[in-house]
Amino acid sequence: MLRLLFWIALIAAAVWFWRKFKGTASAPRSSAELEAAPMVRCAHCGVHLPRDRALSLQQQWYCSQAHLEQGPDSSAR
Repeated sequence: MLRLLFWIALIAAAVWFWRKFKGTASAPRSSAELEAAPMVRCAHCGVHLPRDRALSLQQQWYCSQAHLEQGPDSSAR
């Protein structure tokens, strides 16, 4: 019984080490993945979205063409 527990523990440790070292070596992260995209807030609805997907008009950002056409929300937030 003790010999069986020893082998189970040894195999579990080997699998754990293999997964630990395999995971770190196979997934190097590039600097582009680590950098967060700058976010902006829609002037109409207040939704936050990446700046490269937003539409700009007179130094204000919008999430869609419809909100750009409607302009900034007039209610105070």
